Amino acid sequence: MAEMGKGVTAGKLASNVQKKLTRAQEKVLQKLGKADETRDTAFEEGVTNFNKQMLEGSKLQKDLKAYLVAVKTMHEASRRLQDCLADMYEPDWFGKEEVDAMVEDTDSLWTDYHQKLVDQSLISMDTYLAQFPDVKARIAKRDRKLVDYDSARHHFASLQKGKKKDDVKMAKAEEELARSQKVFDEINVDLQEELPALWNSRVGFYVNTFQGMAGYQEKFHKEMAKLNVNLNDIMTKLDEQRLVKKGAKTGTPVKSDGANHNATSDSPTKPPQLRPGPPSRPPPRVTPTQDLKQENIINLFEEAMVPDAIPDTTPQTDSAEAAADTAGSPVTNGSDGVDMPDGFTFKVKAMHDYAATDGDELDMKAGDVVLVIAFDNPDEQDDGWLMGVKEDHWLQHKNMSIKGVFPENFTQRL
Repeated sequence: MAEMGKGVTAGKLASNVQKKLTRAQEKVLQKLGKADETRDTAFEEGVTNFNKQMLEGSKLQKDLKAYLVAVKTMHEASRRLQDCLADMYEPDWFGKEEVDAMVEDTDSLWTDYHQKLVDQSLISMDTYLAQFPDVKARIAKRDRKLVDYDSARHHFASLQKGKKKDDVKMAKAEEELARSQKVFDEINVDLQEELPALWNSRVGFYVNTFQGMAGYQEKFHKEMAKLNVNLNDIMTKLDEQRLVKKGAKTGTPVKSDGANHNATSDSPTKPPQLRPGPPSRPPPRVTPTQDLKQENIINLFEEAMVPDAIPDTTPQTDSAEAAADTAGSPVTNGSDGVDMPDGFTFKVKAMHDYAATDGDELDMKAGDVVLVIAFDNPDEQDDGWLMGVKEDHWLQHKNMSIKGVFPENFTQRL
């Protein structure tokens, strides 16, 4: 007989078509209740567990791949960030060589971590899932052979119940029943043993997978933590180097505590705290820069060390004579002989721009020098506020037409 295709003859093709028709007819009869169906509750439970296990395994594989993609993305982001640090880290800065080595070590850690996850977890996951298609195909084959067995059983039973018995047909039907039962039993017995074992194997697989991942993560984060500690130490020392250089330029000793790099004075005296003004004129609040914080604290220490008033130790008998000698003389107050306004006490430098919000307030720009003068009525002075006139205005006009009050915490004493 001519072949219909590679390894498929017309006779075999016809046999397969006949089997499909017979199975379809048997399934219809079973659904209509005209033929009984062989049921195995334990096996059906095993198939339900198998389908659940296969679904969970597929989901785990999908999520594991997504996790690996995230690790790869974090690796790329970390590498770009570290490369950026290395590129902008100047050669004369502290720890340049250590930073370059740290960049390489960080990249190696990410690479090793990702590769171990791929080699151990992902490959193990693929191997675990590879067994499901074969088992699934055998379950489907077992279902088909069960239908063949039920069909052969029903056919043999119908011949036995017939009024006119044909021994040849009876023998042939009995032979077909025995053959179909044998084929079904061989597949069924194997699956009856394999499905429960496969179901129980998921526990060991999950343990190995997540235990391995936990171990890789622990090692990775430990090594990464060491690098982060080293980087933090380098940054701390770099900041200390910056502060030392700044102190050398300004002649002011600067110390760093490693966490809050505020400058401190050698004096044990606690710096005075700026008090807010009364509700009628609250001192403006600003957020000074780190450098300004250091300078302000130093100045506060210096102010704390200078007494507010020098006691008058001049004998009483000389006061009239001293007053007569100084009568009509301009007040200099240590300002290189330049005439200063009456009541001048000291100079300050504006560290921030300040826009007056009231008619008696003084506008200031950062860098302006202001001559501080006493209030005509001391009771009018609010805490945290000073009275003054800009130095350049006084030198040009010798008048205080634009004098005004200003917030002390916006300035630095000269």
